[in-house]
Amino acid sequence: MQLLALKSIAHGVRSQAALAERLGVDPPAASRLVDRLEEDGLVHRRAGEDRRCVRLELGEKGHAEMELVHAALQWVDGELRKHLEPAEVTELQRLLTKLQDGVSQEEDSSASGGCATDE
Repeated sequence: MQLLALKSIAHGVRSQAALAERLGVDPPAASRLVDRLEEDGLVHRRAGEDRRCVRLELGEKGHAEMELVHAALQWVDGELRKHLEPAEVTELQRLLTKLQDGVSQEEDSSASGGCATDE
């Protein structure tokens, strides 16, 4: 769950309300998750547009963690490509993009409320 939260914040989720929505958890669970990430130096809470909201940002350790994840994904990609023909890789990429677009559209249509700096 922490990795999903880091990824969400790295890709523009800026409030705990939006993070809770993205992860499908209740706001108190998102707050506890951000507490742990902040304790580990992965995320920083910054002042938001008003006193009710805080802005979430990756810390230096959070950026380093995301770089490690990216490197691991590149390795996995290379390993998978050893077992697929170029046409199969193209088809897999098309299908994964279609799935990602569908999930993103569902998330966008269900997004609600929160701070003005949600995403």
